[in-house]
Amino acid sequence: MDEAVIRANIEQLRVAHRDLDAAIDALLLQGGADQLRLARMKRQKLRIRDEIVILEDQLFPDIIA
Repeated sequence: MDEAVIRANIEQLRVAHRDLDAAIDALLLQGGADQLRLARMKRQKLRIRDEIVILEDQLFPDIIA
């Protein structure tokens, strides 16, 4: 995959991650938040973070010397 495409994907995922973080915070501020919805959003946020890490590893592979 081209480096520019990987960087663009990473940026899109970071935006989605920030949006989810804001949505989670808003849900918590409401009080009486739906715990199932909150848990799903947190799992989705973690999946996005994992995707970001995988893509970043493609850009900067760990080289053990």
